[in-house]
Amino acid sequence: MSLSRDEVESFLVEEAALLDDWRLEEWRALFVPDCWYLVPGMLGDPYAPRDSNLYLIADDGHHLTERVKRLGKRTAHAESPRSRTHRMVSNVRLLGEDADGVKAQSRFITIRSSQGITDTYFGRHEYQLVADGERLLIREKRTILGMGTLRPQGRLSIIV
Repeated sequence: MSLSRDEVESFLVEEAALLDDWRLEEWRALFVPDCWYLVPGMLGDPYAPRDSNLYLIADDGHHLTERVKRLGKRTAHAESPRSRTHRMVSNVRLLGEDADGVKAQSRFITIRSSQGITDTYFGRHEYQLVADGERLLIREKRTILGMGTLRPQGRLSIIV
């Protein structure tokens, strides 16, 4: 699977648009069934094994589907009313290709506004992408937050 940087960037921008538009089920469909969505803690090695390090989010395919369902319900108290978000994706790089697919990286800024408070999250996304026929899908997405702490936000209730 040979991809250009422009193809990967278009895919990542579309992913961000789905999240900003709160089209979470369509966003989930961008992942293979046996995927991983990882947000390591901000201290320590972001590549440490999931069972030996604190991850803010470590969702396999099943748990990611459940997260999307939960966030889509009106009873999702942390997101009621829903946050308004604006994501910016930049510095897209292709890091290589192997039997597992294409490795890509991007920088991001996510601005979240909810209940009169605006928070900013920033960092980098690392992807393992695979082709499914003509479609590009995500096997793994690792979001490495650039902040030293979640303060002043204090929580992570959105999908970064």
